[in-house]
Amino acid sequence: MSELAVVIGEWYQQPGRQIFEVVALDPDEATIEIQYFEGEVEELDFDTWAEMTLVQVEAPEDWTGAYEDLEADDLGYSDATLKPENWAGPLGVIENED
Repeated sequence: MSELAVVIGEWYQQPGRQIFEVVALDPDEATIEIQYFEGEVEELDFDTWAEMTLVQVEAPEDWTGAYEDLEADDLGYSDATLKPENWAGPLGVIENED
């Protein structure tokens, strides 16, 4: 029986099974939506959660597991996008308006 609290954004695993993340919780409907690392989404009811033998696990380092066709270039990162054009930042604009 699982005595672990349901926390959105946390990762769990049933021993010997895939890891999953809790992505939504609906107390009115008494349901928990989970997403497995590979991308499959499943809805559980509170009773099913309570009956599961779970351990809390670390989030996977490679969050792209659900996006198996994703290439490194598809992530949108490049040297150009990580270098700000104006090092002053948004607060500099506010401070200079006075």
